[in-house]
Amino acid sequence: MSAHSPHIESADSEYEDLIGQWSDLESALAILLARPRCVRDFGPKLRQCDHWLQDLVAHDIDAALYLMFQLASTSTVGYSAAHALVCATLCHILAQQLQLPMHERDSLVRAAFTMNIGMTALQDELAQQREPLTPEQRAAVDRHPQVGQDLLEDLHISDELWLEVVALHHRPSTDSARLAQLPAPERLARILSTIDRYAAMISPRKSREGRSATDSVRAMAGHDSEFGDEVSQALVHTVGLCPPGTLVRLDNAETAVVLRRSEQPALPLVASVLDARGQALPEPRLYHTLRGQPRIQSALARSAVTVDLPQRAMVRLGLFAAHRSDTVAG
Repeated sequence: MSAHSPHIESADSEYEDLIGQWSDLESALAILLARPRCVRDFGPKLRQCDHWLQDLVAHDIDAALYLMFQLASTSTVGYSAAHALVCATLCHILAQQLQLPMHERDSLVRAAFTMNIGMTALQDELAQQREPLTPEQRAAVDRHPQVGQDLLEDLHISDELWLEVVALHHRPSTDSARLAQLPAPERLARILSTIDRYAAMISPRKSREGRSATDSVRAMAGHDSEFGDEVSQALVHTVGLCPPGTLVRLDNAETAVVLRRSEQPALPLVASVLDARGQALPEPRLYHTLRGQPRIQSALARSAVTVDLPQRAMVRLGLFAAHRSDTVAG
């Protein structure tokens, strides 16, 4: 394939546009969350971020997942905004899988954006902190759902479902009913709580490394019993057991990055970046695990790879594969 192939040039242009738009969205969200009382028309601007997110995901869900999971697993600066963006994106995608009514989807995603607005600065601080929480920090963490709800009301947010989900997102549920049988606030709070923990598990802190996406799903299912399984299963079906942007070990001993989903949650399109000896490859090797060897042996945490990943080449390969229709998105 020529270096000047129209497919490659199109992928390059698309990559630059996507990177810029996701970066701009994260920056806009960070401003809203850091100083919400200083923002004029907070509600409309937050809803604008939601519409922006919907457009980006609709453009290319696999590229969106790739960039989002890379952000979650590599960023500890501005953690609160990055975490909010990851959770809101997953909530948006999962809402479609769970067939939520549009008004519930809207309340869920906007609650995901703002669930930690009552502790934005503290959340950023804790992401950098190696020591255990102080009693004062623990008290602030415990209060933040109610503080967040009160702050949103002060900012003239009138969507009662949005406000209730923010207030409930850390409250333990003792109801083992299926999602569809729960009142809307409890249903959405359960979804958000599961996604919140999932995103937190895969994100690194100074005090610990992030887990692999697969380990995070398994840990949630074990911790949350029946209702956790329901949300976790929907999450796996939607984004894959190894979502785009996550790292895997192949059965040929190479280390690869997942680029795009396939019709099988455990058989995505991947690109090897390290050979069997752990040495960086000159160029990524593209493998369609759905078609046969090699297959994925295990998921890896981001910390398992110490070399810088060629992000431009990764997203470009994924976009190029999409243009060539070489993989089937789930």
